[in-house]
Amino acid sequence: MFCYQCEMSTPNGCGSTGATVGVCGKDENLARLQDIMIFGLKGLAAYREHLNELQPTQTKSVDDVMSETLYFTLTNVNFNFQDHIKQLMKVGSAGVDVMDKLSNAHTSKFGIPTPVVVPQNMVEGKAILVSGHNLEMFEALLKATEGKGINVYTHSEMLPAHGYPELRKYPHLKGNIGKSWFDQAELMKRFKGTFVVNTNCIVPPKKDADYIDRVFTYKIVGIEGGTPIVNDDFSELIEKTLSCEDTNMADDLTLTTGHHYKTILTLAPQILEAVQSKKISQFFVIAGCDAPGKAGNYYREIAESLPKDCVIITSSCGKFRFNDIDFGTIEGTQIPRYLDLGQCNDSNGAVEIAKAVSAALNTPINDLPISIVLSWMEQKAVIILLALFSLGVQNIYLGPKPPQFVNEDIFNFLAEHFNLHLTGNAKEDLETLLINKAA
Repeated sequence: MFCYQCEMSTPNGCGSTGATVGVCGKDENLARLQDIMIFGLKGLAAYREHLNELQPTQTKSVDDVMSETLYFTLTNVNFNFQDHIKQLMKVGSAGVDVMDKLSNAHTSKFGIPTPVVVPQNMVEGKAILVSGHNLEMFEALLKATEGKGINVYTHSEMLPAHGYPELRKYPHLKGNIGKSWFDQAELMKRFKGTFVVNTNCIVPPKKDADYIDRVFTYKIVGIEGGTPIVNDDFSELIEKTLSCEDTNMADDLTLTTGHHYKTILTLAPQILEAVQSKKISQFFVIAGCDAPGKAGNYYREIAESLPKDCVIITSSCGKFRFNDIDFGTIEGTQIPRYLDLGQCNDSNGAVEIAKAVSAALNTPINDLPISIVLSWMEQKAVIILLALFSLGVQNIYLGPKPPQFVNEDIFNFLAEHFNLHLTGNAKEDLETLLINKAA
């Protein structure tokens, strides 16, 4: 066990024992709350990095919270439980801030996304597959490969790139391949071109993987045997791609994306009319970071079991559990029942839609017919959850398993103050969610 406070590693930490005292004598609850801060800051830093690439003058407010929070974690001697919660809410508010700014930066540069049907697993010729979140890098790649006889495809969180007008104008951006981030190893057995990972969602290939020489990484992403892209020089990537054998995949599937909240808000009059006329009974935000394992099928079961008068709002890579389903439209309207807001950093869109409905109906957000069911996996999911808490959003269901850094005391606090629930049986949870809203 490594103790970050003492900077020492021992089999049992630094000698502290007991149920309420952690390493270095820290109170266990406070130490765990500080763990949540650090995980939240990691997710915050990821979004801040993308914002800094696009609009570097917009990051100071986020940077200030990051440095203050790191300073806060140096000690907890003079701070109590409530002080830690207050600091966590600051981190959450910074998450709201950075997601709003990043969303505006993306739409300012790449245009406001509009709905688009994307070919899935339809591949031909020389091909590059891009996974991650970095749209700035993606545009640079599209420019560099224009006219080179290379087709470019998206994977996982890059799927929403197809919705942006300034990105989909490139004719060699062809479609999407695969599902969530953790299918990379199996996917590369079928895909014969090069593979670029531009953010942290990567499955490190085994040392004997026969595709390691076709893997390229960007900035903070690094794996043994992979080839880093330096200073946006794609020449080695292009050369390697052209030397690869052609890929031929023909699954003849489609996915839909591009329901950015700024586009959805143009449908506000129709949505409000549908709510008031009972054509829409409820909204379900089913989103978050996916993780390997059958437990994630919970979210598909929830989605496909919803009544036909419910609308699904989603973002992040958790949507790949159910985004192959054709949910159609709300009866008697052109309102899609499935709305893909985009990447995990576009999760702010669900809040913006809720705020608009709340204002129009003169109803507090927590009293709206909206249920939130989230999957969590890593740091970006933590900052999104903290962002929702900082806005006072309640009644969230979180799964498929509780975060390890949340103990009973902390969960009880979150349950009491935010009515946080852990997911259980999908059928039983759905009955509760529908009954609660109906009541």
